[in-house]
Amino acid sequence: MDVKELNKLLGNIDIYLLDQILKGRFTSSMKILDAGCGEGRNTHYFIREGFHIFGIDRDKTSIEMARMYAYSIRKDFDIHRFQVNDLEKLMFHDAAFDAVLSSAVLHFAKNEAHFMEMVGEMIRALKPKGIFWLRMCTDAGNILEKAESLGNNRYLLPDGSERFVLTAKLLAKMMEQFMLIHLEPPKSVLVHELRSMGVFVFEKSRSIP
Repeated sequence: MDVKELNKLLGNIDIYLLDQILKGRFTSSMKILDAGCGEGRNTHYFIREGFHIFGIDRDKTSIEMARMYAYSIRKDFDIHRFQVNDLEKLMFHDAAFDAVLSSAVLHFAKNEAHFMEMVGEMIRALKPKGIFWLRMCTDAGNILEKAESLGNNRYLLPDGSERFVLTAKLLAKMMEQFMLIHLEPPKSVLVHELRSMGVFVFEKSRSIP
């Protein structure tokens, strides 16, 4: 397969999500939500391969683009699986999905309460034993020693971006509150002296009381 064919199959998918696909983490029978999908770059493979993929984003233009891309990939795909919706109040019922994807979204949280609210909604919509795949800024590699605190767990990172950061302490709190366990060891990619991006693969161990 040449590069053009590979790009057509995968699109601009997050490399760490592709890693999970190659490990067989997802099957075509699963219902998957891309929560904060933007223009849908992480959905293209799933659409092409006939997965039950859904996407939400608060930005109307992004959803319109996601629908256009989806239709261009697969004419029989129901483009209304992409909807304008806020993470703080998902339109889906409890335990609607087998997997929820969150790529570079939660580090835009305003504060810890806002972060936990958004995570709570995604976990609510996830079935027990479902997969929660998360990618966001972390404090790995002592990156916060080089960052300026803006309060509310937000930092001005050395790369010039303002981000809410998932710290080790908050990670432990999140996992306990939402009954999450690691399906594999978490990874953090350190962009030397600029930022740290963490990748987590969780399982929702049981229903939340």
